[in-house]
Amino acid sequence: MTIKYINPNSLYDTAPFGMSHATVDTDSGLVFVSGQVDWDKEHQISDPTMAGQAAIAMENLSLVLNKAGAALDTVLQLRIYVRGEISDHLDALIPVLAEHLAGHRPALTGIGVASLASADLLLEIEATAKLRKHDAS
Repeated sequence: MTIKYINPNSLYDTAPFGMSHATVDTDSGLVFVSGQVDWDKEHQISDPTMAGQAAIAMENLSLVLNKAGAALDTVLQLRIYVRGEISDHLDALIPVLAEHLAGHRPALTGIGVASLASADLLLEIEATAKLRKHDAS
């Protein structure tokens, strides 16, 4: 198995955390994206709302996927970790997901959690996707 590490320069540096924004298994063509959040390069949030943070996390997810050679329409599974009860935030999340996924319907799991990487973060979105073009030979 050969692993390719994906770390777009426009996103925060993952090296101090010992991780990458995504890894690609070049043999299978699978892309594994770490939880994307509303963080700038200095680990600061730009929006204090659930919908705002979800939109930015989805934009970051799209950026990472594109850098890997995948896209939102090649996502196989999304996992959304939300601070608190997931049901309390569906009204804010569903329109954002619908807009960004544009009819694509991956498997999706929503998980309520007590905490995330920083106290200001309200959600984190991770994904598994498939490369757009894959040659296993």
